[in-house]
Amino acid sequence: MKKFLISVLTLFSLSSTNYAFAEDSSAEALLHQMNRASQQLNYELSYILIKKNGLEPILYRHAREKSQQFAHLVYLSGPVREVIRRGDEVSYIEPGVDPFTIESSNMVAPLMPMLNSNVDQLGKYYDFVKVGRAREAGSPCQVLRIVPKDGLRYSYILWVDEHSDLPLRADLVDRNGEVLEQYRTISYSINDKIAKMMSGLNSVKLPEVLSIPKGNIKKAKWAVEWVPDGFKAMEINRYRMAITDRLVESQMFSDGLFSFSVYVSERDNHSLKNQLFRQGRRTLQTYVQGDNEISVIGDIPPATAQKVAQSVQFNRQGVK
Repeated sequence: MKKFLISVLTLFSLSSTNYAFAEDSSAEALLHQMNRASQQLNYELSYILIKKNGLEPILYRHAREKSQQFAHLVYLSGPVREVIRRGDEVSYIEPGVDPFTIESSNMVAPLMPMLNSNVDQLGKYYDFVKVGRAREAGSPCQVLRIVPKDGLRYSYILWVDEHSDLPLRADLVDRNGEVLEQYRTISYSINDKIAKMMSGLNSVKLPEVLSIPKGNIKKAKWAVEWVPDGFKAMEINRYRMAITDRLVESQMFSDGLFSFSVYVSERDNHSLKNQLFRQGRRTLQTYVQGDNEISVIGDIPPATAQKVAQSVQFNRQGVK
């Protein structure tokens, strides 16, 4: 009888602790904890990115040495592909392309979502909702939803480890509840030895930092008149297509969680008139307006991409 009472009290104590953990922290507070942990801890995540057309195994390591952050993402199947962050420089190593480095603190790679997001900024455009507890990669997790307030972008369901505050799973979901992508951790570890190993990147010779020319938005002969609230415009890039020699201008927009780009060029015989394609998270919307072809490509729903494309306005000169 005594053993039974001890077991019951132990179970009640554990349940109370978990309940208190769930009740004491709001969804936003948990996201702040996750953000701090992902930038302060020395850790390694092994996960798979599951898409409609297959899956991609990935290894991600992060370390912090004094005030400098290091990160290393490796694709574990197929040709050697790596992304390396060393402070405010990110290097890309891919087959068929000369390795290069750009000045940035953001890695353009399939990172576990929300790792380096500005939670306060995102809170203006997304609701953070706790939906319960679950288990992922063998660990108890808090499950959160990141839901757009305007319904014009996708949502995430996020599993945050209760012990480390690291994200262990993320499902990208559309308005109908369809899962478009999943990031699922297989194993993870937190170890200060990772910092010692990653600090060796300081002595590795990486490609020189590229100087990327930027276009002046004010000099562009077109403008995107509508984007969902929170999407900020980057500088305009201008280049010629290698095969057709057609001049193309592009501008990227991001809200800190999702991004898309608008491409504008002169219409020709190869232009696709009002075509819409979606593969997983990626949408391609083409739209012809007069002598100009507009393409919107990015991580936004088709209806949003169509509205963005139709909002592009030109002056009388058009794009030359």
